[in-house]
Formats: sequence, structure tokens, C-alpha cells
Amino acid sequence: MGLPPSPSVKANEMIETVDLTRRFDGLVAVEGLNLRIEDGEVFGLLGPNGAGKTTTIRMLSALISPTSGSAFIDGLDVSHRQDQLRIRSMVGLLPESPGLYESLSAWQNLEFYGKMYGVPTSERQARIKQLLTTLELWDRRDDAVSGFSKGMKQKVSIARALVHEPRYLFLDEPTSGLDPQAALTVRQYIMELRGEGRTILLNTHNLDDAHRLCDRIGVLRSRLLAIGSPDELADRFFGRTTMVRMVSIPKGVPEAVLKVPGVLSSELNGNELTLRVEDPSVQNPLIVDLIISMGGKVEYVEQGRRGLEDVYLKIIEGGG
Repeated sequence: MGLPPSPSVKANEMIETVDLTRRFDGLVAVEGLNLRIEDGEVFGLLGPNGAGKTTTIRMLSALISPTSGSAFIDGLDVSHRQDQLRIRSMVGLLPESPGLYESLSAWQNLEFYGKMYGVPTSERQARIKQLLTTLELWDRRDDAVSGFSKGMKQKVSIARALVHEPRYLFLDEPTSGLDPQAALTVRQYIMELRGEGRTILLNTHNLDDAHRLCDRIGVLRSRLLAIGSPDELADRFFGRTTMVRMVSIPKGVPEAVLKVPGVLSSELNGNELTLRVEDPSVQNPLIVDLIISMGGKVEYVEQGRRGLEDVYLKIIEGGG
């Protein structure tokens, strides 16, 4: 029997988990996950293999039940039997492996699933044509899926997840196995879906995809280690950085800028000065004024951040 909704959960909230936990034969796959994904947000789950990302998606899709804790989609409880069918109809799921009917064509696969979801004939056929065209499969619509490459099967699976126009889209490694051009097509399509106001949960090992597509990311290793936008996480784990490139460099600049309140460190490499600062909007004008007053000439100033790979590795290695 499912747990009653927590008092904090409201029907208009999109996705929320409360101490969500899943164990398999004593092994903890997901532990105490507290997460809220807002309406229209693209949220990425990052983590190593076995971190619990796929298990989280399966629980949110009402395919498996939590061991303890709760999860809600639009206020519907994934553990309540009367809510589960409604949740499944609202969610489009791209699983780890395509799981298509190999002897059927791309069109027939999508027809089958469209009928299963009860999509009316005219709407279903128009939708299938639009999906196959957008994903560059229209010319292969009548070919058996068994002859498709891994990337083509992945695109058919993405179309299958969207054939019933779900409000929520759960994508498990959507660009896995795709060549660069196909991956670009999928990324662009995800951005279009985001523009339509869909809420998207993205599991990925591709940090470039996560940085390009996600409003926020969560780093998971059974438990949630960190959450925030890529830039917020970079600032949190590495601090804020200002890069000052100079045409002429007065002697003593690296030491002098350390006297500016809020400058935490200073390092000169060639004609580029790298500074850790508390607040760039406050420190940067003071830094530039100081360098000019010392006779220096500034070419440009920009905010520097560590890449998502550096951030991810620091979180994983440090346990958050």
C-alpha cells in the first residue's frame, strides 16, 4: 500500500520525491532521494554506472515500487495502484535499451504503441509522420527495425516515447550510440520539446549533453551528492574566477591585486592573470582600476569557470 502524500505536496507541483529509497535483496540502489523537478524544467541525473539513475526513472514511471519513501507526479502517488495507470499515460519513457519489435517497420512499431496509448487514428498517424520526419527516419518508415543501426533504433525509441504527447519525458541516455550528426538532431529536438513546456528528466553520462540541455543537474551515487545548475555547481566547488588578459603587465600586479578586498588568490601565466574572487561584479572593476593605475593595459576581462567534467569528478571523488 502506498504512503499518503506529504503535507508539502500540492497537485500543481510537477515531480517530487520524499526520502525515496529502493533496495534490491539488501543492496541499496537509491537512498533517501529528495528532489523536486519544476514544470517545464530539463533536469539531468549524472552518476557512474550503478548509481541509481535508471532505478530512479523506473520508480518515477511507476514501473517498480519504492522500498520506502514517496514519489509524486502532478500530485499522483507512484505507489498507489489507482494512480499508476494515470502516471504511465502522462509519461514518455526512453529506456536503456530500445526494446522494439524487430520484425516490424518503424511505422508499425509506432502504430502499435500509439494504439496502446489510445491515440485516435488521424492524430496518431499525423504524429508518427511528424516524429519520423523530425528524427530523419521518414524515408525508412516501411523498413523492418531489425535492419536499423543502433542509433536509428534509438531514434525510433525516442519517437515511441513521444507518440502519445506526454507531458513528462524520461530519457535514459538519449544520445547513446548516435553519430555526431544524429546526436545533434536529438539534442535540438529535446530543446524544441523543452520550448513546448514539457518536463524532461535526462539520465546521461555525456557531460556535454548535460551542460547544453539541462537547467539543473543532480549528481547521484545512490544518494544525491549535489544539485544545481552547472554554473552554480562550478562556483560552489571551485569558487568564482576572473580572468584578466593584459597587453602590458606592470611589475608586482599579482601581489598588488591580492590587497583588493574579496580577492582570494592570484596567479599570473604569461599575460593572463587568474583570480579567485568572492563576487566578480564587485571585485572586477576594482581590479581593472588598480591595474590601469599601475600603468597596465587590459585587453579583456572574463569570468572563468571549471568545466562540468571537473565539477562532476570533484563531487564524485569527494562524495559531495
